[in-house]
Amino acid sequence: MPTQLSTDIPTIPGPSFDGTSPGGSHATSVSYLERRAWIGEYFDRTAATAWKTLTSDAPVSRIRETVRAGRDQMRATLLRWMAPDLHGVRILDAGCGTGTLAIDLAKRGAEVVAIDLSPTLVDHARERADAEGVEIDFRSGDMLDPALGEFDHMVGMDSLIHYDLPDLVAALGTLAPRVREKMLITVVPGTPMLVAMRAIGRLFPKSDRAPAIVPVSERAFRTALLGSPVLDTWGMVGTRLVERGFYRSMAIALHHSSLGTSTPSRR
Repeated sequence: MPTQLSTDIPTIPGPSFDGTSPGGSHATSVSYLERRAWIGEYFDRTAATAWKTLTSDAPVSRIRETVRAGRDQMRATLLRWMAPDLHGVRILDAGCGTGTLAIDLAKRGAEVVAIDLSPTLVDHARERADAEGVEIDFRSGDMLDPALGEFDHMVGMDSLIHYDLPDLVAALGTLAPRVREKMLITVVPGTPMLVAMRAIGRLFPKSDRAPAIVPVSERAFRTALLGSPVLDTWGMVGTRLVERGFYRSMAIALHHSSLGTSTPSRR
């Protein structure tokens, strides 16, 4: 079980949380806070420029072209699991990055709250939304913050993939009481190469590493979901694996029991 927080844990430094206590009702564990600070610092200071380029139409390497194509396919999958008309629907984009998915949802009429750990990426996302002529409530901070309010749907595309499975499920358990209908997330299924790369990456100094991607099998996720009493009213109703070159991720659709058992399209 994750180590529970106490109120006297010191502030963890990072560009997104300077002067902000990491405690509070939305914090799930010490390991969650440590990973959160690491992710925020990496994407705000190290990877911001590369991420802006990757999520644009600018030329990139062949490897990054496959990642871009995979992310485009994954975004299209998540959008297909949403209604074409989202007017009157409030959606949390948890880990919005440069705002591509949030903009797509806003164009369908949704009221979108888009949050990311990186203020730099959020600023860029806001510029993109302005250029597209859509209104989105962009925030910089923790996706679990209860001050964000309640939502009809939550979507977390490639934003929970850096957390260990117990922290991932605990995060969903924290969000679930504030989400009425759907939670759509992605995980990265394990492969021998990914497991080996993760092991090798641990040999490098932490300051030289990107936040690790944590492999999660569908079976392990289902078991963890069934074992969470907070998520007992939620069911896993659909999955979709997307593989494009160096991009490999699996979409998971979680529906509240009030929606019934309809399965999203896997196409």
